[in-house]
Amino acid sequence: MKPKAARDAHESAGAINTTPLYILLLVMLVIYVIGQSVSAIAVFSGAAIVMLIIALLLLEMRNGFKETGYARNIIELAGAIAFVIVFWFALRLLLNTPNPIDVVPSCSMLPALQRGDMIILQGLGSAPGSIRAPTVNVTPAQASSMMNGSESLECVAYRFSGQSAYVSQYVAPGDSIGLYRSTASGGEIVPESKQGGNLVKYACGVQQVRFANGTVRNEAYTSSITVLNHTISGDINNSIIVYMTTPSDLFYREGDTFIVHRVYAVLDAGGSYYFLTKGDNNPGLDMQYSNLPPNATQVEGRMILSIPYLGYLKLILSGSTTQPAGCNSTVV
Repeated sequence: MKPKAARDAHESAGAINTTPLYILLLVMLVIYVIGQSVSAIAVFSGAAIVMLIIALLLLEMRNGFKETGYARNIIELAGAIAFVIVFWFALRLLLNTPNPIDVVPSCSMLPALQRGDMIILQGLGSAPGSIRAPTVNVTPAQASSMMNGSESLECVAYRFSGQSAYVSQYVAPGDSIGLYRSTASGGEIVPESKQGGNLVKYACGVQQVRFANGTVRNEAYTSSITVLNHTISGDINNSIIVYMTTPSDLFYREGDTFIVHRVYAVLDAGGSYYFLTKGDNNPGLDMQYSNLPPNATQVEGRMILSIPYLGYLKLILSGSTTQPAGCNSTVV
């Protein structure tokens, strides 16, 4: 009979050492995270990561077949898949949401959340009592009026030259700050005092934005809102939620099915809840950019935990390798 050491050496003789590939995978992940702002680096490293993962899966299966045989390896693989499925459904039941784990896909929540952060969600249940944000009671008719989409007014910097208004998000010397409504003919400036019967009224101000190259510029932004004489300003202590967009939303048309943003305020329309949301790094509320406020049925849950970097793998595997617009600047 062969000694045990000799038998082990013989059994593992056909196995391929995958350690170098794991090291290379880690290196490519680091390169991706550091260089994702450069499109060529993001695409190359993202493609390399996908190919390395496929290669590692195939090699590990081959090594497993060599060491333990096909039957045992298939049983172990089936067991692992069953465990993941049971764990996922248990997590859904425990956290009361169909999607308890999500990933931050953009830079709209800087600096609180980075693109690629993994987040854990908890469902809201029948009422948003777990949401930390100011709540205002409104009538169903008032909420219905808001949901007709006519309250999309952006805060901008502008100046007139003759009959034309030149509009920008960034403030230059001599610019005025105000509300702007897009129209079929191009758009119009709307004085804050002329917001008509809108349920949500906006006040505009100026904030500083720092760019990746170190420069700082002033930006027009929404400094507060007023709902039925309740004036509300943004609060970084408010809850962060994930909600599903609708086909009529600008975000949906741009390819964003789920949004990770902070709740600015909650409107209670006789037990029907609507959430006014805003990205911390965005100049305005989501509804100011032709996105209807989500109701409770659209909300996947509120964030209870974030884990840095762990979500990058999902972004890469889903094809979201290039860094989206807005990642080169952060609100000061």
